[in-house]
Amino acid sequence: MSGPDDERRVDLFDDLDILPDTTGDESGPGWGDAEEDSTERLLAERPPHWD
Repeated sequence: MSGPDDERRVDLFDDLDILPDTTGDESGPGWGDAEEDSTERLLAERPPHWD
């Protein structure tokens, strides 16, 4: 028979990854978009009053 829970040793792991930060459907490819850098598209769609 083991002792009380207060005396039980528990190992904690900091690098344990249970859930990802984002799921696959939260990204562009999850919505059917191509994986590409959108910087050029965003610069092309820049409002004229920003110039």
